[in-house]
Amino acid sequence: MQAASGHGGNVLPPQPPGDGRFADNIVFFGRTLRKAGLKIGPGAIADAIAAVEMIGVGSREEFQAALFAVFVKRHEDKAVFDEAFRLFWRSRNLVEKMIALMSPRAPDTREKEKARPGESRASDALLGERQDNRPPREEPDVEIDARFTMSGSEVFRRMDFAQMSALEIAAAKKALAGLQLPLDRVRTRRFKLSHRHADIDPRATMRAALRNGGALILPRYREVREIQPPLVVLADISGSMSQYTRIFLHFLHVLTEKRRHVHTFLFGTRLTNVSRQMRHKDPDEAMDECAAAVKDWSGGTRIGETLKEFNRLWARRVLGQGAVVLLITDGLEREGTELLSMEMDRLHRSCRRLIWLNPLLRFDGFEPRARGVRAMLPHVDEFRPVHNLSSLGDLAAALGANRSSAHDPRRYLDMLKGGA
Repeated sequence: MQAASGHGGNVLPPQPPGDGRFADNIVFFGRTLRKAGLKIGPGAIADAIAAVEMIGVGSREEFQAALFAVFVKRHEDKAVFDEAFRLFWRSRNLVEKMIALMSPRAPDTREKEKARPGESRASDALLGERQDNRPPREEPDVEIDARFTMSGSEVFRRMDFAQMSALEIAAAKKALAGLQLPLDRVRTRRFKLSHRHADIDPRATMRAALRNGGALILPRYREVREIQPPLVVLADISGSMSQYTRIFLHFLHVLTEKRRHVHTFLFGTRLTNVSRQMRHKDPDEAMDECAAAVKDWSGGTRIGETLKEFNRLWARRVLGQGAVVLLITDGLEREGTELLSMEMDRLHRSCRRLIWLNPLLRFDGFEPRARGVRAMLPHVDEFRPVHNLSSLGDLAAALGANRSSAHDPRRYLDMLKGGA
């Protein structure tokens, strides 16, 4: 990596990209991205070298744009590419910085800065192979009292999706595939035949008697029919939610496989119905179909307008039979809140239960200060976090239970009144 990283500033070395160490570095960079989870083959690496040959190696921004145009095929891969590019094509004092990091020093008591989105996957792809080839160190035996510590699986379940590495995301997808969903039921106004002698079914009794000519009348019984309520999901795919979108879609794919009548809608600046795409058996194929159907991935957010479109075109079709609505968004509305409040109220009145899933609740000191959050909170039944496996497991269990007081939005409404 010396040929590409031996110069600082914004200008890359004027070396012919088609041969020599510079072309090798592009090959190594493509392999790094593939290890980080991007779908890159030998043809894409050859195209990247040809693209750099065509535009010439000039500014760092042009070079990054050329590689981005060739290597990035999915919206959610942008953050990983940017972080990998920053780590791979960095300044020439990389070795000195790594030596300084590994040298003994006084403990740093400052609060650690939170990792950037995609940083774990990019750094693991760059340094993971080196760590694997390093000889094992002999560690002294230390006795640890683990009575008040968490197991590795518990730590993994509480890990934020945005900070997971590529291997951890793959493990999270497998965990979601084995998620146990409750068999929640709601009573309808229809009846079905029953073997319990409780409620006589007059029509069924008369039909059975007519078959025998009326000589013998044996009572038939009925009971109230119970069904699994429809589940309607409205998921935000704007730029602020991009680090959670793909893992959320895997969760929704599991819901679609294990439940009947699951309707999935994605929205940013417009509303897209991807219920048909989510019915593919293969989850990766379903994700690719959703990405092809959505035109505004990782863009802005117009929650009020998209809810208005849903209420006008889809509410009567999918919100029958006691439907439960999952609204996945951070509530960061870019427009006015009057329309948002009105459409949220209309949506709340049209469904049996409205659950708002907000990844911003992962912060302990979260306060509903954004205008969009203030407009939406009065019209939801539950306000839940959705940023790790533990929160998704709690959500799956909550679908078959009654409303939880621990996630009552009135707690945050009281916070708003107290702040006012």
